[in-house]
Amino acid sequence: MTSSLRQAAGSLLVVGVGGTELTALECAWLKLVRPGGVILFRRNIADARQTRALLDAATRLGAEHSFRCVDVEGGTVDRLRDALAPMPSAQAVARAAGRLGDWGLARRHGELIGRALRAFGFNTTLAPVLDLALPVSSQVMGTRSAAADAEGVVAYAEAMLDGLRTQGVTGCGKHFPGLGAGTLDSHAATPRILRTWSTLWREDLTPYCALGDKLPMVMVSHAAYPQTRGGDRPASVSAFWMTTVLRKRLGFRGIVFSDDLEMGGILNYMSIEETAVEAIRAGMDTMEICHSPELILRGYEALLREAERSTAFQRLLLARARAMRRKRAALFARGVGPRPNEKQLVAVREKILRFCAEVNPSAESGRREPAQATRHVEAT
Repeated sequence: MTSSLRQAAGSLLVVGVGGTELTALECAWLKLVRPGGVILFRRNIADARQTRALLDAATRLGAEHSFRCVDVEGGTVDRLRDALAPMPSAQAVARAAGRLGDWGLARRHGELIGRALRAFGFNTTLAPVLDLALPVSSQVMGTRSAAADAEGVVAYAEAMLDGLRTQGVTGCGKHFPGLGAGTLDSHAATPRILRTWSTLWREDLTPYCALGDKLPMVMVSHAAYPQTRGGDRPASVSAFWMTTVLRKRLGFRGIVFSDDLEMGGILNYMSIEETAVEAIRAGMDTMEICHSPELILRGYEALLREAERSTAFQRLLLARARAMRRKRAALFARGVGPRPNEKQLVAVREKILRFCAEVNPSAESGRREPAQATRHVEAT
C-alpha cells in the first residue's frame, strides 16, 4: 500500500484520545494513522496549558492544518465548563435575545466561545445546533436547540457563527438533516424520524438553506427518515442526504462531517468497517471516531482495504483527501495564536460569568436536565 494512500485514509479521520496526555501506544497509532484532526472531551481537559500541550502533541503526529475540535455549545454540552467557566445554553441565549430584542447577544455568545476555545488551543467547535426545539425531542435534546421554529434557529445561529468568526474559530452546524422530531438518543439507537420530505424541507432544512455559505461545516446525524427517499438508511451513510440534498439541492460547498462513528445509531446498523467505507462513498468528507483505538484502526484499515480492492474507491479516497487538505489549509493556516497568560484567562472567565448573569440562565441552571438528555451529553 502506497504511503500517499495511507496518508489519504488517515487524513479523513478525526480521532479521540484517552486522557490528559498521550500514552506511548497513542503516539504509535497516531503516527501510523496521521489523522486529519483530534477531538477532545472533558476527560482530556484539565487547564489551558495542559490542553494546548495535548493538542500540540497529537496534531504534530497528524496531517497538516489539523482539526482541533471540541464540543462547546453552552449549557449541557460544554467541555470547558470545569476548566474555565460554564457557558449558557443556546436556548437560554436565544430566549434572552428574543425577550430583549437584541440578537447581538447571540453574536457575543459566539465571540465568548471563540475566545475560550482559542485560549485552550482549539480551532473548531462542533456548534451551533440547528435542530428545532420541538416538544417531542425535549427529553433528548434538552436546551441544546435554540428555538422551536426555523426563524429563531437561523437568527441565533447566524449571529453566533459571526461571533465565532471574529475569533478565527470554525463552527459546525448540526445535526443534518435534523433531529428536532427525534425521540431516541443516537448514542444508543438509530432514531427513525417520521417526517415527510415536504415537512423536512419546509422546517428542518430551512436553517441549512438560509445560512448557506455562513456554514463552513455541517455534521450529519445517524438518524433515518423512512418517509423520504432516504428510507431506513442512516443519513451518515446516505448518498441521498449528503450528495443529493446537501450538496446538490442546498448547494453546500463546505465540509461534510460525521457524528461519532462509535455511536449505536450507526454501529447497530452496520460495522465500523462498512460505515467508514459507505460514508465516504455517500459523500462524507471527514469522519469522527472519538474514543476506541480499536475502532479507529479498524475504520482506517477498512478504507485502505477497499482502496486496494477497488480502483474507483481509491480514486475517490485520494480526491477526497486532496480536497480536504485544501479546505483545512483555508480554515486553519493562521494557527491558534499564542498561549494566554493567567491574567488573560481570568479576564475571559470573568466575561463569561458576566454574560451568564446578563442572559440570566438561573431558571435553566436550577432545573435538572431530563435523564435521557444527560445521558446523551455525557456519552461522549
